[in-house]
Amino acid sequence: MAVSESLPLSTCTVRIERRGGRGEAGARALERHLQGLSGIHDVAVSFRTGSATITYDEAITSEEAIRDAVRDRNVSIRDGSETDTDDVSTRSELRREAMFVGLTLLGMVIGLVTGWLAGPSLLRWTGYGVAYVFGGWYGLRGAIETLRHRAVDIDLLMIVAALGALSIGAPFEGAMLLFLFSLSNTLQHYAIGRSRRAIKSLIEMRPDEAQVLRNGEEITVPIADVAVGDVFVVRPGDRIPLDGIVTSGEGTVDQASLTGESVPVPKESGDEVFGGTINESGSLEIEVTRQAHESAISRLINMVENAQSEKAPTQRLIDRLEQPYVLGVFALTIAAIAIPLGFGGEFTSTFYRAMTLMVAASPCAVIISTPAAVLSAIASGGRQGVLFKGGEHVETAANIDAVAFDKTGTLTRGETQLTDVFVRDGLADESLTADELLSLAAAVQARSEHHLARATVTEAEDRGLNVPDGRRFQSEAGKGVCAEVEDGTIHIGNRSYVETVLEDVVIEGLEPGLDRLQSLEAEGKTSVLVVREHGDDVTVLGWLAFTDTVRPGAAEMIEDLRSLGVEHIVMLTGDNERVAQQIADEVGIDEVQAELLPEEKVATIEELVERHENVAMVGDGVNDAPALATATLGIAMGGAGTDVALETADVVLMGDDIGKIPYVLELGRRTRQTLKINLAIAFGAIGLMVSTILLRGIPLPLAVVGHEGSTVLVSLNGLRLLGFRE
Repeated sequence: MAVSESLPLSTCTVRIERRGGRGEAGARALERHLQGLSGIHDVAVSFRTGSATITYDEAITSEEAIRDAVRDRNVSIRDGSETDTDDVSTRSELRREAMFVGLTLLGMVIGLVTGWLAGPSLLRWTGYGVAYVFGGWYGLRGAIETLRHRAVDIDLLMIVAALGALSIGAPFEGAMLLFLFSLSNTLQHYAIGRSRRAIKSLIEMRPDEAQVLRNGEEITVPIADVAVGDVFVVRPGDRIPLDGIVTSGEGTVDQASLTGESVPVPKESGDEVFGGTINESGSLEIEVTRQAHESAISRLINMVENAQSEKAPTQRLIDRLEQPYVLGVFALTIAAIAIPLGFGGEFTSTFYRAMTLMVAASPCAVIISTPAAVLSAIASGGRQGVLFKGGEHVETAANIDAVAFDKTGTLTRGETQLTDVFVRDGLADESLTADELLSLAAAVQARSEHHLARATVTEAEDRGLNVPDGRRFQSEAGKGVCAEVEDGTIHIGNRSYVETVLEDVVIEGLEPGLDRLQSLEAEGKTSVLVVREHGDDVTVLGWLAFTDTVRPGAAEMIEDLRSLGVEHIVMLTGDNERVAQQIADEVGIDEVQAELLPEEKVATIEELVERHENVAMVGDGVNDAPALATATLGIAMGGAGTDVALETADVVLMGDDIGKIPYVLELGRRTRQTLKINLAIAFGAIGLMVSTILLRGIPLPLAVVGHEGSTVLVSLNGLRLLGFRE
């Protein structure tokens, strides 16, 4: 495997055929084949979910070359996206499997009843023949495909055991094994299909057409033909077809399907709306900002499908052990035949016991125990507006014992407001007014995306000020900005900016300016100096003060985290310590790390990981991206349309609802608990039956019932997570 560093790595998802068998040994073989190709960085394949997710280097290989490599292994590729047609195909496949189960049961009953009544031998064996053909159809196909990849799996175990029972004159036992095997297989596919359909149903929420305004008239246009910049109309009760910005009208939009918000959100001109949500009141005209395939709902579906192919650690371990475990069962079976026969045992009874042992030791319930639970958890989170970007992150959430929060936009609303504009007393230019000071500051801040800058520009616009042009804008991350305005350079920054960027400059009015900053910060406000540099004359013109409000429910969320056993809660912010401490005291934070640059946040997260091992970082997904990536679990308050949040974090809260953070950890812990129960059931059933067979012996039908019963039980137990709520 060779990976170039010249280009960033890309990821593609190839939708492959879904197979009817249980084992994933064939998928592991395909993974090994793809990982051996040049340019491949990482591979996750699952025939259960029908997907292969590959991370690769575009400088070395391409998506088409990867698709060709998959086809070379005789694996069919399903072209296109997860559409209604594909869903119909899945339902049709389930109906076919159910029909095969019914025919297997019918054949088994005919064979059994005919034998009891001493009926025609031809009818008896025809019945068992039907049972063996339809009961073993999918398992045999899966076993053959796996053997073609030079591997063995559970399907082969079941087929061999059924044929073994037939060979010693126990056709009913073999037919019963195949019936229960195919029945539990169908239930397994139904369980996994439920978790898939819970997410795929999102695509059904998006209308196929939009009412687009063209030349002053409304015309009906397929959404695939709507371009960015087009304007469409949505009336009360209609679903919004595409992402966009409201250009006219007011109303409320139900975004629960996408973000999990239970209360409709007011929308007016300038607000963003998302495809698939419902306009509850008011007529809206909306300008398209993303085409259909780029919309928030389309990206959500795609990312959840990718997440379903990303295995949890427990599942990866079990998948790796499947092949050696199956080989071990075969070896145990051979030993169970050879050793008694070597000591003069009777062949039929010895072989019967060996087949019973093979069935009892088969790890079907173990194999399905993890995906049944993890996929259900991912689907459940998606319906609550919580996007897990892989099964690994569901398990990671269960182990978190420390949480770090960004302040602005996370614990606080992030809707910073400019509250105070002060002109310094004693200026040589005594005619400078507060509005003129604000217009100078807005000229500089107009080039910045910082939340303080946006608040400054908004206030200038609200006052109707004439803002001059700023030139040669420069920014010092976490400190301040400057630009040329009119005949001088305007600097806007905090104490750190003055002490570093302007450290060698004599600044008139600096001492009273810093004193005023300190007093404003003591009031819980963020404040900055406005300094004008004109030749050798550098003067503090005044200062600006800002404030932010704590998100509703933040304090309750912190309490919920403590009740879940989180040991330590920290706030990380670039803001000054007094402002940060006031917010921390209000919501109940244990520790405050203030005035941090982005790289210092990363260092703090690294230190927290050393102290607590499993640390979650909650941020806005933009300036906190490095810290999100460094934490054990990155949780982004990303919102439905924030690209950076979707790409950076391990978990995305689509509705920016901070109250969902305890839900993330609780869902992880409930999933871990379910996994423990499932594995206890699976291994307990195997241990009990194997030990009983070796010590006393049990009938093959009882082993079949115990084996398949435990498989059905763990599938249904995992499916319970679909209904998990806060």
